[in-house]
Amino acid sequence: MSEFVFFFRASDDAQRDAMGTPERAQQSMQKWLAWTRELEAGGHLKSGGLPLERSGRVVRGKDAVVTDGPYVEVKDLVAGFIVIEARDLAQAVELSKGCPMLAGGGSVEIRPVIPNLIS
Repeated sequence: MSEFVFFFRASDDAQRDAMGTPERAQQSMQKWLAWTRELEAGGHLKSGGLPLERSGRVVRGKDAVVTDGPYVEVKDLVAGFIVIEARDLAQAVELSKGCPMLAGGGSVEIRPVIPNLIS
C-alpha cells in the first residue's frame, strides 16, 4: 500500500454555501464524517488531517521574504487535507470520488507521498 495526501480545495463561495447556516454546516459535517468513516472502515484512512485556516504567510527565496498568503488571486484555496493508503494512484482517485467537497463544486488534489528515503 502507498500513501497519498488528499488536498481539498474550494472557492470562498463554495465554502460559504456549505457552511452558510447552522443547518447546512451540520449537514456538511455529517457528510464528511460519513465519508471519512467509510474510508476508515475500508482500511484507507491513515490520518484524518485537519481543516486549514484561510489565511497564513508565505516565506520565499534565499532572503526568506515573508508575505501574506495565500494570495487573494488564488481561485480555490486549500481548505484541508487527509492522508490515505491505497494500492495505487488509480485506487486513490476512486476513493476521492466520494468526497463531499465535489458536490459543492470543490476539488480534491491527490498527491503520492514519497516513501521515507532516510533510514
